[in-house]
Amino acid sequence: MRGVRSSALRDQLIRAAMSVPTNIVEGSAHGSPHEFARYIRYSIASASEVEGHAQLAHDLGMMTASDFAALLARVVEVRMMLHGLLNKLKQPTPG
Repeated sequence: MRGVRSSALRDQLIRAAMSVPTNIVEGSAHGSPHEFARYIRYSIASASEVEGHAQLAHDLGMMTASDFAALLARVVEVRMMLHGLLNKLKQPTPG
């Protein structure tokens, strides 16, 4: 059972991680800052999902503490960048 559980968790973690850049690309194709911002919010949510799956993997002993810490640091960094982009998109355009 553990193999099935770890495989499903790994698959969910990978899907969530892949959703972050996919939503950015998809949102950038919409053309409007409002729509792009919506997809950036989806990316932020996906990054949070990655964090949750990683925490669960660590708690279940499927991820080492050092791997979890490294992944968490990257997720936090990506989320901060996404929030920065979101704030930039919320600013009124000059002109």
